[in-house]
Amino acid sequence: MMKDLKIILASNSPRRKELLKGLDIDFEVKVLSDIEESYPGDLPVSEVASYIAGEKADAYKELLADDELVITADTIVVLGSEILGKPSDEADARRMLQELSGKTHQVITGVCMMTREKRRVFSVITDVTFKAFTDEEITHYITKYQPYDKAGAYGIQEWIGYIGVTALNGSYFNVMGFPVQRIYSELQRW
Repeated sequence: MMKDLKIILASNSPRRKELLKGLDIDFEVKVLSDIEESYPGDLPVSEVASYIAGEKADAYKELLADDELVITADTIVVLGSEILGKPSDEADARRMLQELSGKTHQVITGVCMMTREKRRVFSVITDVTFKAFTDEEITHYITKYQPYDKAGAYGIQEWIGYIGVTALNGSYFNVMGFPVQRIYSELQRW
């Protein structure tokens, strides 16, 4: 599979690197700095992650060789119609986890796969339900795991996911930030 293309993962995320490596696909990591991650204010929430993933990929277009395929991704957490991004500080992380406590939310990961000639953008949605967290559980998680680099202030693969997830509808790996099953399927169809 993909013998004619060199795969580039455009992400510093250790989770994305680990998950792509798990597909037994050779790839290299190349990350450009200062890529804008904004989106139009009138964009439907369901399209935000795929829009940002596409914008990230577009930054690489002129840098790609004919035999290279770049993969970019963006993950958001959505509660109702509110996007919970990466928390700015401890108070913001606490607020997010309190809002998610005892509720079902969506994790949406947008992915863009692009060569110089072809571009494919898609998103994967997973519903996640949390138990009601105590203040002590939230404090423990924030203090020990420092979830400031994670959308929604949590990583499902960490302690909070172990004790908190009561239901999951969709891809677990999507909640980690990289829907590897769908990415594998898209690579096979490339």
